[in-house]
This record gives sequence, structure tokens and C-alpha cells, in this order.
Amino acid sequence: MSDIFPCCHLLTPSFVRKLTTRRSVIISFLFSKLIYSSVFVKEIIIFFLISKDHYLVLLKDALEIRSYLHDRALMQYADHMEASRKCLPELLNLSMGDLSTHFGMKRGHVVRFMDRMTPRAVDPLSASAYLTPRKLTSEPLRNNSIYKTRPSSINSRGGPSMTRSSVKPSVAYDISIEQSMADFKIKDGHVFKGIVASLPAEPRACGCVQPPPVVDNVAPLSAIENVSVQKLTPEYKVGMERLVKSKTPPMKASELWRDKPAILLCLRRPGCIMCRAEAHQLYSRKPIFDAIGVQLFAVIHEHIEPEVKDFWPRYWGGGVVYDRGMAFFKALGGGKLLKDKFISGFLLNPQAIANYKKAKATGLEHNFKGEGEIKGGLFIVGRGKTGIAYQFIERNFGDWAPLPEVLDICNQLQNQQNQSESVKLSQKD
Repeated sequence: MSDIFPCCHLLTPSFVRKLTTRRSVIISFLFSKLIYSSVFVKEIIIFFLISKDHYLVLLKDALEIRSYLHDRALMQYADHMEASRKCLPELLNLSMGDLSTHFGMKRGHVVRFMDRMTPRAVDPLSASAYLTPRKLTSEPLRNNSIYKTRPSSINSRGGPSMTRSSVKPSVAYDISIEQSMADFKIKDGHVFKGIVASLPAEPRACGCVQPPPVVDNVAPLSAIENVSVQKLTPEYKVGMERLVKSKTPPMKASELWRDKPAILLCLRRPGCIMCRAEAHQLYSRKPIFDAIGVQLFAVIHEHIEPEVKDFWPRYWGGGVVYDRGMAFFKALGGGKLLKDKFISGFLLNPQAIANYKKAKATGLEHNFKGEGEIKGGLFIVGRGKTGIAYQFIERNFGDWAPLPEVLDICNQLQNQQNQSESVKLSQKD
């Protein structure tokens, strides 16, 4: 299945055992109705209580369907297809009339769905994607961020040395969860630094135009936790109203990750095809994020209601929050906005053009409404006061945080949380 769904290596037996040992968590996840209808949820729970192996098959089937639909820009049919209780081969064997009748597919969408030879529209594990963690130092910062260490050798003092490392994701990405480069430790009084990552800067105009610099240090949690944001949309559920009818009052950003870790995808423009493609491929893995207890939020710096309505839930079913003061975007740039011009940042940037072509191949609709020069990125924030575990900067227009790295770090955060809870329970006993 790895050729169909490149992240299925995460569904290892050890990972499933971790899930099945916490039945209440899994049952709550199934009742979220993100994937299944209420009737199907009950059946899944029965199967789950009877057979762990069967649960694994069901989860893989759901992920396989969602991945296949994502690669053909047909995610709007994901919920109904998963609720049909059919696996992907069974769906592909349906007639065009059945697909149109049962799932309301348009004729053009049916043709796209039946075309099994269509290459992957979005390949987040492209060999051209390089991840470069930056400046990992052992000096603690005065914030609540998590520090990341990668022990490569023992120095003269007998302690682990800190090294700079790079990861080149590929289709054969098979690094296990236990070997994740986000190897967080849990020790009282020990502070860790989060990862700051960005893709390398490509030469522009034969080196005549220099790319804007990016920060070396992860943003402190204090830079974003007290930011006033407004939640424009909730997490999407089947049958939900497209937008919240009444405006929600402003809230502190820390409320978003008070109880669970959160991924915050900072978008340049909801109508940008590269932003939509990134949001699309990230949200298509939501079953995995739900299973490990991580929330998904998109952060926008400009509130244009028709754009939000067009973006949610068609391309993104997670919550959408409005950052009026652009504090999240400033935090990505070390206190100032990361901006680039259309000519120097796009037309003269081969990497940005390649990113655009990759997104264009998805066939997603797009427009040019709104401010498009303010660059975005991605944050992974731990629960409560844990801190920022990962910060990805959109160095070139359309850069995406490598999905395997995001999944690995989220899983490590969940492991950290589980270990902390186990320690607390043992202390009570």
C-alpha cells in the first residue's frame, strides 16, 4: 500500500497496539463522525472490540480512499465513500451510473475517478523537497518551547553533541516513528528547543537577486499564545452549515491548543492554488491526526468572507481562524513579516515556479483575490504550555512542510503526552 499511500508506514503494529490499548480514546475518535456515519460508527466499534487486526484493515481502507481521492482533487466525496463501507477496489469496480447515483458525482469527476493511470497530482514526498533543520544549539531559551536534540557523538565532556542535520524525503521514506528526528525527551527541568525548518534558497537571476533571510531560532510560545484571534469556522462535520451564522467573539490563541496539540497552517491567501493544494493534502491525512490527538487549524491574515466560504470545507475541513494583527506571520519571521515581490520572489525564482506547476497539476480552482506577498508557514504547538515543537517557514512561494516530518513530530508529541500521563498515574498509585 505504500505506493498508494506513502504514510502507511506509520500504521505499524506497535502504533496500532498503542491505539488499541486506549479504547476510550479510539471510540471517541470514531464518534467524531469525520469519516463514518453514526450507524457505521457502531459497527466499527463492534469490530474493533472483537478484532484489532480488522480495525487496522478498516483504518487502512479509509486512508487509502482518502488518499486516492486527494490525488485526483475529489476530496468532496470522501465522507460519503468512506461511509459506504466499500474499499477502494470495490468503489473502482462500480459503474459510472452507480457512482453518479450513490455519491452525486459529476460526469467529469466520474471520469477522473475511474482513471487509475493518472499520476499522483500532489507528491509531498517529492525528491526535490529538502528539509533543513537550522541552528540546533544546547543553550536553553527563556520560553516554553521544546528543545530538540540529535545525539550524534559523545563530546569531550561526555555529553551528546548537537549537530546540524538534513533529511531528504523520498517515496521510499521508511524511517520508523521510534527513529524520528523529533526525538523529544521528558525529564523534569530539562528544556528542549523546537525545530526551525525551511527549504533551501534557490539562486535567482543567476545569483543577482538574493533570497530574503529566514530566522534560525524557533519562535517563543509567548509570541503567539496571547494573540487575539477569531474563529471563523468550526471543524467540519457531515451535514454542518457551511459557515458560522453568528460571529464568534475574539479569543486567545492559546485556547486552540489548551487541551490538545495543534497544527496551525498559516496561509498567504485562501484563494492561492499553492495554498489550497497544501491545505488539501494536509487535511486528507486527518484520520491519522485524529488518531494521535492532533487538531488542525488554518490561520489567515485577511478576512474576505466569500474567500473563506469557497475555501472551507471544500479544500480544508479543519477550523479557520482570523489573525487580524498577523502575529503568527510575524512570529514566522522572527518578529517581522516575511514578504517577497512577485517578480523577484516568483518570476525569478525557479523553486517557486516549480511549486506552482506542482500545485497547478492538481486541477484545483484558484483566484488572485487578496494580499499574496506575505509568506506563511506552519506551526506544531504542544498541549497547554508545552511550547512550539516545529516551525516551518515558506521561504519560496508554495513551499510545503514535508508531511512525513509533520506526522512524526505529532506522533512524538502524543507519545510525550501519554508518558506524562502514565507518570502522573504511577505517582498517584
